[in-house]
Amino acid sequence: MTTTTAAPALNAAAVAQLCAGGARRSRKAASAGAARVDLRWARLLRLAVVSRVLRIVRDQLLACSSCGGGGGAGGGGGGARGRYRRLGPPAAHGHGHGPPVLCPVDRDDDGDGCADATAAGADDDDVEDVVSLKVSLLGDCQIGKTSFMVKYVGDDGEEQNGLQMTGLNLMDKTMAVRGARIAYSIWDVAGDNQSVDHVPIACKDAVAILYMFDLTSRCTLNNIVDWYERARKWNKTAIPILIGTKFDDFAQLPLEMQWAIVNQARAYARAMKATLFFSSATHNINVNKIFKFITAKLFNLPWTVERNLTIGEPIIDF
Repeated sequence: MTTTTAAPALNAAAVAQLCAGGARRSRKAASAGAARVDLRWARLLRLAVVSRVLRIVRDQLLACSSCGGGGGAGGGGGGARGRYRRLGPPAAHGHGHGPPVLCPVDRDDDGDGCADATAAGADDDDVEDVVSLKVSLLGDCQIGKTSFMVKYVGDDGEEQNGLQMTGLNLMDKTMAVRGARIAYSIWDVAGDNQSVDHVPIACKDAVAILYMFDLTSRCTLNNIVDWYERARKWNKTAIPILIGTKFDDFAQLPLEMQWAIVNQARAYARAMKATLFFSSATHNINVNKIFKFITAKLFNLPWTVERNLTIGEPIIDF
């Protein structure tokens, strides 16, 4: 009788333990499910925050790019590049005489006084109507390429923009020609070995390439051959111009040395089918005239340069 009574008691205790274990497992499963739901919502919330931040950044970038892309006058020609127009005939001024064919916006080194007339009429033109032209400067280092570029662009003109990076220096200059505005983008490649890698990007799409050497350093003239061969790999259509810099120092050399350098430079220019200019950034000799020559040649304008082969004077040969 005692044994029969104990068996149901043990069965009841086992059933109670099983029920308690099931309840604990149910509570643990419910807690785990709630934790998974909370983790999922936390991930969704973080994703929503990140998406909103990225959207705000994208809108800001788009706003900045649209503002920079449309600044015709404020960007110095940088915001309206790629737009071209045919150069029309000179507009009539005063007693039927047109404005000078080629006049930069600022003062010219020839002192012909045409800058004022051009600047007065430039504001009437469409500021977005800009022709962008790329010009590259190649040559050894320390020969005056940057000084040449700065002399042409100017230090305080409102038309000047610049960008400088390792081995490459970029500056812009805008000038008015027959009612159109031409923006020269000038790429100055440093002449050291590390900057040679910039030659392809500097020469690509350039309308003119200026091969420059120091008139007082014969080795820089000898190296023109290497610079010419590098450039021709990437651009065979650009107008080649050979420029001897530091003419003011060159004029102090003995006449025999000047004669030898002039003959070698003329021989190189003939082989390159290039026009030869001797220039000086210090005294502003032939700096603006070179860019006038480029503009006249590109647009077939009625402006010519006179040849000068007199030893002791800035040589111009073509």
